[in-house]
Amino acid sequence: MVDAAVIITGAASGIGRACVELFTVRGFGIVAVDVDEGALRDLADSLGGEVVPLVADVSLEETGIRMTELALSRFGRLDVAVLNAGIGGTLPWEAGGAIERLDEILAVNVRGVAIGIRSVAPALRDGGGGSIVVTASSGGLQAEPGNWAYNASKGAVVNLVRAAALDYAAQNIRVNAVAPGLTETPMLGRQRARPAVFEATSRRIPLQRWSRAEEQAAVVWFLASAEASYITGTTLVADGGMTAHHGAVPLPPLVP
Repeated sequence: MVDAAVIITGAASGIGRACVELFTVRGFGIVAVDVDEGALRDLADSLGGEVVPLVADVSLEETGIRMTELALSRFGRLDVAVLNAGIGGTLPWEAGGAIERLDEILAVNVRGVAIGIRSVAPALRDGGGGSIVVTASSGGLQAEPGNWAYNASKGAVVNLVRAAALDYAAQNIRVNAVAPGLTETPMLGRQRARPAVFEATSRRIPLQRWSRAEEQAAVVWFLASAEASYITGTTLVADGGMTAHHGAVPLPPLVP
């Protein structure tokens, strides 16, 4: 039996996979949830027996029930939930299918988080409390052209985290979010693969580079850990200083 257990959604790639790898090193039993069956099986096979894969869609209520029951049946406890699953793919405002795509994004990014919170809360409460960490986005704090549906979904996540933190504080359940900036993950693979776009966006970040998935996982770990025991209802921005810059004055060049 492990000493601690965590559920991680969107676990098969990007920030989610980096979280699985980090929590594994820290000795957690993990229920890893993703819709990508092949990538999830590869993850579980590469990391060993304490990673339990669950192929499921987080926008379905049955997924919240299944992942919580799986954690309790396999590990006998639940201490942390990392609700990381998310999708992008905003369509132009007036494009055919734009509203249908909005519905899909909201279903995963907002409904999926709400289902996750309400599903894991009883198990955390029964164990004396715990931590929920949600992946929001710097795109939920500011907007960018052509990304209105994703921006709306992540803005909703930021306030959903605040509301959940208030409702669950008396049950010793902390709820926080990390807001990553541009991160080298498959979700942003198309932009990363275009050198001109990658270089231009990097220059707009004060640290003048994209983050790595493992850097975001480290922020998730901090918020989940006892080191953050007095933090709840916050969104910790990890964007290299991007949202601190209003953009009117060019950034100074990075000192070599």
